[in-house]
Amino acid sequence: MNFKLVLSALALSVCSATAWATTVGFAQVGSESGWRTQFSESVKAEAAKRGIELKFADAQQKQENQIKAVRSFIAQRVDAILLAPVVETGWMPVLREAKRARIPVIILDRNVALNDDSLYVTRIASDFTEEGRIAARWLMQQSKGQCSIIELQGTVGATAAIDRAKGFNEVLAQYPDAKIVRSQTAEFTRAKGKEVMESLLKAENGGKGICALWAHNDEMALGAIQAIKEAGLAPGKDMWVVSVDGVPDYFKAMADGDANATVELNPHLGGPAFDVVGKVLDGDKAIPKLIRTTGGLFTQDTAAAEYEKRRLN
Repeated sequence: MNFKLVLSALALSVCSATAWATTVGFAQVGSESGWRTQFSESVKAEAAKRGIELKFADAQQKQENQIKAVRSFIAQRVDAILLAPVVETGWMPVLREAKRARIPVIILDRNVALNDDSLYVTRIASDFTEEGRIAARWLMQQSKGQCSIIELQGTVGATAAIDRAKGFNEVLAQYPDAKIVRSQTAEFTRAKGKEVMESLLKAENGGKGICALWAHNDEMALGAIQAIKEAGLAPGKDMWVVSVDGVPDYFKAMADGDANATVELNPHLGGPAFDVVGKVLDGDKAIPKLIRTTGGLFTQDTAAAEYEKRRLN
């Protein structure tokens, strides 16, 4: 046996396997909500399933941390970068660096504000504006268009916060007897949702006369539900609660009668993201600039069954 030939063949095999291995960097916002955690786990699980090496960076809700992570991915010469941006603005310089390095960037969830869309391949996300419209249509139907509303906004400058507010207000404009009387950011977190709702309820005579709470995500709504209870009111009865995400804890709140409706935001973005990575690395030039994943409306009617199904996933 010619051992030199065998060793050469083995070396070529190892080199080939290394050459075809895919490494992807993922710069995530953080873990401010149960939905965000589900999103991260989806990407990690899908990477493992496909044999992709994933370099994961948790930005802890800070854009500067994400920019550092993206620059680190560029320096490491990853094959592709997944970016779930904290806010829309401020991405032009680092995305130009990625383009110069010929590393494709895929935007997940929130958007980026750019005047050059060649800096990224595509964005995979729900239609946040439509989510706001769906929530408002449901509330206007329940209240017959007569409602004083408290709004808990998401992180200032985040696409989800901007677009959900826009969609909700588009529908509200059609109803002269419905209005948002108090609106404040609670940064997409449960703790802040409780804190801000306490303050807004005090400013509105303990919440008497408030028809509904509209929250830009379930985590803020869950915190606000606690504040409503502590104010001596019954959330879901004295005050409608409508939100966006569809996390298990919120389905439990609906099943218990403490919340009324949520618009599902699909957290399973790993599959669509790596599908795009595979296509772009294969040279596919026909990838659309936007891939939608918008979910539907869920109410108390199916909440108990949905909770049992989702808490196990």
